[in-house]
Amino acid sequence: MALTLLPAADAATSVGTPALNIGIFAAFVVVTLVIVIRVASGKKTAEQYYTAAGAFNGRQNGIAIAGDYLSAASFLGIAGAIALQGYDGFLYSIGFLVAWLVALLLVAELLRNTGRFTMADVLSYRLKQRPVRIATAISVIAVSFFYLLAQMAGAGGLVSLLLGVSGEAAQNLVIAIVGIIMIAYVLIGGMKGTTWVQIIKAVLLITGTFVMTVWVLGKYGFNLSGLFQAAADNSPKAGEKLFEPGLKYGKNMTTKIDFISLSMALVLGTAGLPHVLQRFYTVPTSKQARKSVEWAIWLIGGFYLLTLVVGYGAAALVGPTAINAAPGKANSAAPLLAYELGGSVLLGLISGVAFATILAVVAGLTITTSATFAHDLYKEVFKRGQTTQEQEVRVARIAAVVIGAVAILGGIFAKNQNIAFLVALAFAVAASANLPTILYSLFWKGFNTRGALFSIYGGLVSSIVLIVFSPVVSGKAPVAPATVSASMITDPTVDFHWFPLDNPGLVSIPLAFFLGWLGSVTSKEHNAAKYAEMEVRALTGHGVAEAIDH
Repeated sequence: MALTLLPAADAATSVGTPALNIGIFAAFVVVTLVIVIRVASGKKTAEQYYTAAGAFNGRQNGIAIAGDYLSAASFLGIAGAIALQGYDGFLYSIGFLVAWLVALLLVAELLRNTGRFTMADVLSYRLKQRPVRIATAISVIAVSFFYLLAQMAGAGGLVSLLLGVSGEAAQNLVIAIVGIIMIAYVLIGGMKGTTWVQIIKAVLLITGTFVMTVWVLGKYGFNLSGLFQAAADNSPKAGEKLFEPGLKYGKNMTTKIDFISLSMALVLGTAGLPHVLQRFYTVPTSKQARKSVEWAIWLIGGFYLLTLVVGYGAAALVGPTAINAAPGKANSAAPLLAYELGGSVLLGLISGVAFATILAVVAGLTITTSATFAHDLYKEVFKRGQTTQEQEVRVARIAAVVIGAVAILGGIFAKNQNIAFLVALAFAVAASANLPTILYSLFWKGFNTRGALFSIYGGLVSSIVLIVFSPVVSGKAPVAPATVSASMITDPTVDFHWFPLDNPGLVSIPLAFFLGWLGSVTSKEHNAAKYAEMEVRALTGHGVAEAIDH
């Protein structure tokens, strides 16, 4: 099938049938809303709203984790990165996958045993409640907001390619629709409804990618060597370099160091992402939490292997010239490959899956942020624990509406801006502020309140400052397509950076660990009994069902 691309401004209408794409997306929304209403509507306790009362087993939760983690960036961005940068693009997949070993070995089981609803339950367990909960809530809201904003802005940015519409009003409308549907999922279904949406989305995404993988391999007689050779032949500028390291990160010493910095953020940031951590509380036991991660690793790992074929298939069948000429550039590789393989029908299915992906991710982020506000700030800080569950759930619902409205407005204002730094910031903050504090709380008996505040605020501030004054915000186009939901270009004439790396992880993560140590050793606060109590709970799960009132 010949693929014809019009000039960039009109490229959105050059492939596929927009009405079909919209119809498939609408069908997904209707089906999932019906399921959410049937399985999760009605009055809820705080435990049911935040964690589905531990109603899911390890397999179900593992599929939901995959659905929560595999965002549109994972599908569209990584496939595009592999198509254009080959080996270096696939390194993103490795970083995202290895991160789950950190979560499995260091975080999942202990976090499930120690906490109840949110990450702050763990971090404040043996420390002073109010200052630690406030700091943790600020960090969680910052990570979630930047991740949420990037997804919402990405929804508008992808409209021109996937739905064939253009113009400010049309993109704003799509962002608003995504936000409204997201709010409906959260308000009606809580965590249980959101989890089922993520399970359905994960199945659709992995199935769709598997179909494309088999289709691509079939065109080359199921011979990987034939596929790779075709990709090299159709990429004249890269050629055989598609299969060697260095095409993107081997240009000079700065890019090599930047790759190390990005890898640190990806590998360590996942275990500190609040919407991922909260999923460990939706299973009844720590054993099921561990099983969840095992399922997630297999599913996510298998998915990234599929994207390897999809990425090289796009290079072979579509080509870098057509990909770079399309709206979204690298992010258009998978949809253009779908059109090349199966025409309008397959493109419509992939378009629907892409938007379903955005929808499921933003729903998970919204419920996590609303839980943090209602449980950590409203109940524990503002009301000092003196609230009823009905009041707490009502505040969480109001917070979800407010967060959704802010996300819609933020997505509208950010849709024409560089959003690469938003996702990078989310991972950098999670790796810098959240993970050091979690590990210190779980494993170091000398850790105290000052250390927690130093590491959280230090990691948060340092990662934000370094990214704001990095090249990714000024002076050049973003160079991390695998972490971007849409291709947004900075103004190359504006350059105010003084930090040379695109990702601050190499500096901000060690700094946060150091500040956590420094704050702890300079404070006399020490509660050996409370640490021993937390250690027993973390290792055995004793008392996990009890309310955290201390």
